[in-house]
Amino acid sequence: MKWKVIAMVLMLITAIMVSGCAQNPQTNESNSNPNSDETIVIGSKLFQESYILAHMLSILLEDNGYNTEVEQGLGGTFVNYEALKQGQIDAYVEYSGTAYSQILKKPSPDTWDPQMIYEETKKGLMQEDNVKIANRLGFENAYAIAVDENWAEEHNITKLSQLEGYASNMVIGTDPEFATREDGLPRIKEVYGFEFKDYKQGAPSIMYQSIKNDEVDAISAYTTDTKNEKFGLRVLEDDKGALPPYDAITLMTSDFASSHPDVMDTLGQLNNTIDQETMRNLNYQYDVENKEAKDIARQFLENRGLIEENN
Repeated sequence: MKWKVIAMVLMLITAIMVSGCAQNPQTNESNSNPNSDETIVIGSKLFQESYILAHMLSILLEDNGYNTEVEQGLGGTFVNYEALKQGQIDAYVEYSGTAYSQILKKPSPDTWDPQMIYEETKKGLMQEDNVKIANRLGFENAYAIAVDENWAEEHNITKLSQLEGYASNMVIGTDPEFATREDGLPRIKEVYGFEFKDYKQGAPSIMYQSIKNDEVDAISAYTTDTKNEKFGLRVLEDDKGALPPYDAITLMTSDFASSHPDVMDTLGQLNNTIDQETMRNLNYQYDVENKEAKDIARQFLENRGLIEENN
């Protein structure tokens, strides 16, 4: 009987040890990322490129052990920026020229230099709002004026300055910001000396649809948007350099960056990984091939070897 008791005790001890060993990997895994219970919220603007980039940040962070949430289509520049400052979102992709002219309210220089705008934006955001640039993605998505290709061909229009004799009879469609922001239509009027007959504002998708339906004569297009080709538009050269450079940058507060150095390191992997042609291709997949923004973002990250393939 004594030996039976001893055997049962040994079996119980063994079971406890095995159970402990089985639980250790889970314990180690849950402790490998002290922020694993935290949800990082990514904001986005109101167009396809911003959707794709927001999901790109999200998926990359999730692959590194974080929980994330994407606020797709949260709003325009000021909605996202205010949400960032208030801690309602933790990061979003902005553009250097927009931050320089709209957020920081800096005056337009005589000549736009992309590196100068980036450096001034980086310094100004920290000084004014304690906001940090987490990465510089590598491409520029600039504003541009686009018109119907057939109309441009008929009137031999390739440059913005050549609209001088036509603009007063033209209605331009814009996104919710371009018509009134200082680096938009007011800047074009200042530099080129003409203004359009009227403007109609709407979400970017509505703006593009409006020129396709002949409801407007021109639009404030985006240079990385493949709807320019899809809808048969000619993007006019800004031959007097009225519009600033718009390098894609990811913003977060300095406090968040300081308390999450691993997030900064993770998002730093996206530095200079997307050129303009690549971004146009990603937008093409959304606009023409009707792929989901999240799937486009994941495939890009897999192709670049930044995350493992999702089998």
